[in-house]
Amino acid sequence: MKIITVEEHFESELITQKINQVTGKGALPPLSSGMLEYMKTSLPTAEMMQSITGTRLDFMDQNGIAMQVLSYGNSSPQNLAPEIAIDLCKEANDKLAKEIQKQPDRFAAFAVLPVGDPTAAAQELKRAVEQLNFKGALLKGNYQGQFFDDPFFFPIFKMASDLDVPIYMHPSFIPSEINDHYFKSPNWSDTVNGILSSAGYGWHMDVGIQVIRMIVSGIFDKLPNLKLISGHWGEMVPMFLERLDDELDDYSGLKESFSTYYRNNVYLTPSGMLFEPQLKFILDEMGPEHLLYSIDYPYKHPANSQTFLTEGNLPAQTKELIAHGNAERLLHL
Repeated sequence: MKIITVEEHFESELITQKINQVTGKGALPPLSSGMLEYMKTSLPTAEMMQSITGTRLDFMDQNGIAMQVLSYGNSSPQNLAPEIAIDLCKEANDKLAKEIQKQPDRFAAFAVLPVGDPTAAAQELKRAVEQLNFKGALLKGNYQGQFFDDPFFFPIFKMASDLDVPIYMHPSFIPSEINDHYFKSPNWSDTVNGILSSAGYGWHMDVGIQVIRMIVSGIFDKLPNLKLISGHWGEMVPMFLERLDDELDDYSGLKESFSTYYRNNVYLTPSGMLFEPQLKFILDEMGPEHLLYSIDYPYKHPANSQTFLTEGNLPAQTKELIAHGNAERLLHL
């Protein structure tokens, strides 16, 4: 079975060096002590992040993965000041495009965009799609505390709609005051605090709210062709679709129910959370046509990366849609 995974990450040593030179501290916001402790043991090696040969290709071959769709990981210039980010995002996309040219049958990419200047970001998305053959863009977290439903960012989504490419809404680190309020306690260690506020729960909650806000903002009434991708089985939002309809629909002012927009305009991936109960639930809520496959390599590399699909108790047509058919259609592969 052909497998395409669509949330797989890459970093450039050169781009990372340039980010460090500009900021003096890298691309990440100030992190809690717990998060720093957690990251010491959870981050992949530089070789795994920066190379598209070697360990990465070995993993793909061992797990029957025909193609990875790459995007920048933690070391991303997206949220730098626009006067820096515009040129650096362009350079980052060019660097990733050159890497992909080494193995064009095995890799594709989502662009990184200088979101602090949405007009420039829209133009960079257009360039990346039309000149570099990128398949959309990945937006990580938010920008200076602004969620992407803010009208300020509308040019980015208008361009994605016009180009008929998706935007992947990816988690990032939550603000320290939210981290402390929800996840810090004298009853557990800093490392547990770091896990709860990030991969354990916190950043899934945060980016799930991001997608909720996009829908409630009415952007899909303005841009009915816009498509979003949400990882980690939808970042908990699908569990509340019927609840959101019941509570919101009489007051939102939207043309359709909340769940209609979600089921029509949002596509989900597992992001390496390869667990049977979530798969069954998402298939019931969304149907097989809106589910793509992803591993979140190299942050995650589950032992069942291949067998979760190939040995799963699903109809053959459903397996093919999730494994590659939906990605080929959505990303024009």
